[in-house]
Amino acid sequence: MQVYNTLTRKKETFKSLEEGIVKMYVCGPTVYDYIHIGNARPNVIFDVVRRYLEYKGYEVRYVQNYTDIDDKIISKAIEEGALSSEIAERFITEAKIDTDALGIKAATHNPKATEEIDIMIDMILTLIEKGFAYEVNGSVYYETRKFEGYGKLSKKNPDDLEAGARIQINDEKQNPMDFVLWKPKKEGEPAWPSPWSEGRPGWHIECSAMAKHYLGDSIDIHAGGEDLAFPHHENEIAQSEAANDKPFSTYWLHNGFINIDNKKMSKSTGNFFTVRDIVKSFDYDVIRFFLVSAHYRSPVNFSEVLMMAAKSSLDRIKTGAKSLERAHEYAKQEALLGTEIELLKQLDSFVGKFEKAMDDDFNTADGVSVIFELIKFSNTYASSDSSTTFIRKIHEKLKILCDILGIVIEEEVSLTDEIEVLIEKRQVARKNKNFALADQIRDELLAKGIILEDTRDGVSYKKG
Repeated sequence: MQVYNTLTRKKETFKSLEEGIVKMYVCGPTVYDYIHIGNARPNVIFDVVRRYLEYKGYEVRYVQNYTDIDDKIISKAIEEGALSSEIAERFITEAKIDTDALGIKAATHNPKATEEIDIMIDMILTLIEKGFAYEVNGSVYYETRKFEGYGKLSKKNPDDLEAGARIQINDEKQNPMDFVLWKPKKEGEPAWPSPWSEGRPGWHIECSAMAKHYLGDSIDIHAGGEDLAFPHHENEIAQSEAANDKPFSTYWLHNGFINIDNKKMSKSTGNFFTVRDIVKSFDYDVIRFFLVSAHYRSPVNFSEVLMMAAKSSLDRIKTGAKSLERAHEYAKQEALLGTEIELLKQLDSFVGKFEKAMDDDFNTADGVSVIFELIKFSNTYASSDSSTTFIRKIHEKLKILCDILGIVIEEEVSLTDEIEVLIEKRQVARKNKNFALADQIRDELLAKGIILEDTRDGVSYKKG
């Protein structure tokens, strides 16, 4: 399996530090608002990475944090006359609603920054002791010049960075590229005691401390959006490797940006959509399918037209799966037919092609293409005239591949007695060629949110 490593700028053969175990840390959201489509992309993409690693037999220890103390959270709290903790808890709850609906598997740990202050203080103390950090007037800064490898992830030259930076008047930093590890509280802000002042941690130290606490000094994969590569991930490397005297992460994975109607997504300009905005028009599973339909490192353009195309494509997969279920229901023979024995040999080739795509840096776009090939194969060769064994084996392979991408093909529709009676009445009306009554019942069911589909193998239904 080849993985593109931002650290080396090339694809590398994946090998975990511990046999059969992958330690993976993904940067989570700052919880001051509903998550937007830009937050959703790393959530979905790295969920797929996790699913595929588990499919390959690894135990994945997956950690994703919540930044629940931040200037934006504090500003929101002041604006609403609430506590910062109340704002954070509200939007953690809302984030979980969205991520659950997007099909994101629960993390092994979801640490919150405010619950991990002690381990951050411990790491800062270690950095001071080792000479990588200094205290000024209650603040603590990391001295980037002391870390020899600073810039190795982003490939930025520290001299160039320093030349382009500005020192503010009365700035306490010794160097413009130094960054804060601890800052004293301002009036009205939440604060925690520390050896330097009552205050709160800087953003970058959070992930270094929590990754160490939950996964150890060295991890296999650190992932997030490409906007985090510098300075956040660069600073994490500086902190973690200085404190622990070990490489921090073997592989660094970064997903590409999302553009809105071919323009850079920016909350400051209003050019962005929350997931809640989008689900007013498209279901969560359409959003997920849209996101996995492109390679994770490629930029993605979000638009209503492309979402409509994603919905149409997802419907094709679901319709194909539903056709298999109907065919299995109406098929009469269990034993394989003569022609099916040869056809089944092709099934493994679809799995092989899918694995080849995913082994090439988690190429979900090509993986989706293989699923469509399997749907075409199914539509061509599987029907109620096929054996149940043949149909079941196709469905099993389709479900395995879809599960890796988090595509749900088995939708449970709960029918009331009233709706079941209406469906049966419509069947009788069609059998008696009373098509006017059949159409009337169809419209009545549609008004209740049930869509009927008449096929050569019988009638099926789904939620509208």
